[in-house]
Amino acid sequence: MSDQEEILIEAKNLKKYFPIKSGMFSSAKAHVRAVDGVDFTIKRGEVFGVVGESGCGKTTLGRLILRLIPITEGTIHYSGSNIQDMKNAELRRKMQIVFQDPGGSMNPRMSVRSIIGEPLIVNGLADGAELTKKVGELLEIVGLKSNHMTRFPHEFSGGQKQRIALARALSLDPEFILLDEPTSALDVSVQAQVLNLLQAIQKERSLTFVFIAHDLAVVRHISDRVAVMYLGKIVEMADADEIYNNPKHAYTKALISAIPKPDPSSVVDREVLSGDVPSPVNPPPGCAFGHRVNHPKYPDSIDLDLSLVEVAPNHWVQPCPCCTEI
Repeated sequence: MSDQEEILIEAKNLKKYFPIKSGMFSSAKAHVRAVDGVDFTIKRGEVFGVVGESGCGKTTLGRLILRLIPITEGTIHYSGSNIQDMKNAELRRKMQIVFQDPGGSMNPRMSVRSIIGEPLIVNGLADGAELTKKVGELLEIVGLKSNHMTRFPHEFSGGQKQRIALARALSLDPEFILLDEPTSALDVSVQAQVLNLLQAIQKERSLTFVFIAHDLAVVRHISDRVAVMYLGKIVEMADADEIYNNPKHAYTKALISAIPKPDPSSVVDREVLSGDVPSPVNPPPGCAFGHRVNHPKYPDSIDLDLSLVEVAPNHWVQPCPCCTEI
């Protein structure tokens, strides 16, 4: 098996339930099912996109992968090892994250040199002049200048802060980076610059990315494969072009129809979603999306096994009678 085909991350029946308590010391009276039984694999060297509406569980899924929050049920294996058994120092060396709000992840009283160099100091990899040299190299890799290291976060634009955050993530030379909506807070022109930078760095270093976003157009631009999430579950997963050109699930089609068209005069037949997103505290049985749109075939889905099935090579979808064309 080549490096390109090697499975780097594998998740099975992954769940994360957050307890709802009436008081600090009371027992849980209900649970928010943020991630509710998902299975997927991520190949070494690929960009795996995760897309869906706000509240669908994308960010929680990413934090589970990095072991930033505990797993309720299921397993995640990284390069064959259960992440629960890996030492924290090893995990942080191999896996890094870039947050949606880069400024919020930086100490405003620390210089850029300290922000980027902190992981190197903590892990005993560089100090003094060697640290300064390494930070300068990292800044140049992400398109900034080495003399920027003496400045502070408030002196940079949003796009520049995201580049600094990326330089910090690259400082330990990781194998895997989680990108949690890294462009959603940026202007459109800056988004394109950051996306192109991410693509260049990913190819140059053969990195593995998980790219989380709610915009399917952005996800398609950078991703090799895409998983579409709805209410804590993956409803469709396939190669990026396949998802865009041949969507099978009704929710995926709705997301695609919401992508803005560059020609303002073009007539777009948008699928306007009706109903409200069901509560993750008490999700309906069967197909949650069919329940939302009050589909006439929804009752047929209640007792069905909606585990993903492969409808075409590497194209997986929930076999739901009210949402899926198979």
